Amino acid sequence: MALLLAALLAWPARADNRACIAPAELLEAGAPLPATLRAVDARSLRILVIGGASVLGAGTSGPEAAWPARLQALLTARRPGIAFKVVVRGKRGINTTEAGALLVEEMAKAPAQLVLWATGTVSAVRGLEVDEMVEALNTGLDELKAAGADAVLIEPQFSRFLRANANVEPYMDALRLVAAAHHVPLLRRWDLMRHWAETEQVDVERAPKPERVAATDRLNNCLAQAVAALLRDGAAEARGRPRP
Repeated sequence: MALLLAALLAWPARADNRACIAPAELLEAGAPLPATLRAVDARSLRILVIGGASVLGAGTSGPEAAWPARLQALLTARRPGIAFKVVVRGKRGINTTEAGALLVEEMAKAPAQLVLWATGTVSAVRGLEVDEMVEALNTGLDELKAAGADAVLIEPQFSRFLRANANVEPYMDALRLVAAAHHVPLLRRWDLMRHWAETEQVDVERAPKPERVAATDRLNNCLAQAVAALLRDGAAEARGRPRP
């Protein structure tokens, strides 16, 4: 089982097999993922991804290039003996309250052992109340805990345009506080994407127009690798042993 999550970052990507380098602290889970580990031990893990346009693969070459699809491909390629199923539910412009309702609906239909919840962007863009977002997150995470499922929160995507036109920080701070309060991992997507842009690994905003789709594909592959690394770390914490 350790092999499953220990080598995730090294798995080849179909479209672009270059490693996506990031500071180790940005890939730390900071909380265990026991339900995920139990599911993998049982050789069947269902992952529910909830979010907006980014989880649907906006700007990529196709649905198979979206990061949730890339994550499933990575998992399946490494351990074909385990049934990995990544289910994506969301829509463009969905806010946290709407996503929370969708989460409850989908869990009632087909429970997942792990939920990856990407949120915060729409709330920031629309200037919605931070408390409203926090309430929806608290309710959703409580529902998942009661169902015995793990959760990972995912920050908004880094964007110079968003940073210049919306007050993102209060929503980011709220996400970090909620993750800490519920003791669930937080994927620091904003910081990861900023690091990749600043180190010229992938920068969709500044990519020439003819190269933008390829850059978006690479970004999604990098995000899939980052999620995989965070799962590895959360599994190590769940096992109560040093991380590989």
